[in-house]
Amino acid sequence: MSKIVETNFGTLVDSKRVARGSASNVTKKGAFYVFSIRVENDDIREYSFTDRARAEQMREILISHLETRISKKIKKST
Repeated sequence: MSKIVETNFGTLVDSKRVARGSASNVTKKGAFYVFSIRVENDDIREYSFTDRARAEQMREILISHLETRISKKIKKST
């Protein structure tokens, strides 16, 4: 469970929810299972896998990495 962090503007932020909101669901496009993650406002990365289980597992891993990145960025700015 992630901690809710207060930014220097007084806003409370749950980094886990922000990271989950930045990732799309896994969908099937042709022979591939695809999802995308918004890393920055202008940086959207799309990933594709041939196996749904691998796609879902990688999505969870990338969400956890993004959560860590967001929490570090918030802590650095406060």
